[in-house]
Amino acid sequence: MKKAIIAGAMLLLAGCSTTIDTTYYQLPAGSSTVRVASSAGSSQPMLWVEHVNVPDYLAGNGLVYQTSDVKYVIATNNLWASPLDQQLQQTLIANLSQALPGRVVAASPHGEGYDTLNVSVSGFQGRYDGRVVVSGEWLLQHQDQLIKRSFSVTLPQNEDGYDALVRTLAAGWQQTAQQIADSVASLN
Repeated sequence: MKKAIIAGAMLLLAGCSTTIDTTYYQLPAGSSTVRVASSAGSSQPMLWVEHVNVPDYLAGNGLVYQTSDVKYVIATNNLWASPLDQQLQQTLIANLSQALPGRVVAASPHGEGYDTLNVSVSGFQGRYDGRVVVSGEWLLQHQDQLIKRSFSVTLPQNEDGYDALVRTLAAGWQQTAQQIADSVASLN
């Protein structure tokens, strides 16, 4: 009798303990092409992407979904593979490098006379109405000028699921990079 009760309890516990898989996501880069800067005598202007900042609610591991105008849910099993601010900086550098072929775009300064870009992201989430939001502002120091612009990209998420969410967020981030590149290109 005791063995039957123990076996029944074990089966009950085994049935209650379902395993939920954790999935990790990485933003796809805009281009797989890598440009290598020419030698030290290069006259290519440089753009240093110094920081990409995200607010605390985006700085955690979980992808964020906005469920109403005031409520946000942070996923516990659908996580960023590496910190979001690092992914945003890396993909921004790749996208700007592709959009600005006459410039060296890097995560650290080299030489003298470079421009400095800082980006503050305020929104990077899916939304209850089937759209994705990428918003914030950027600040560019070009010579003695400071140029500050806001950005707000809202795109439809054409498919359900986290894979589609991440791809749509990446598309919004790529559009933001193109907006920044257009502004930088107009300075020359």
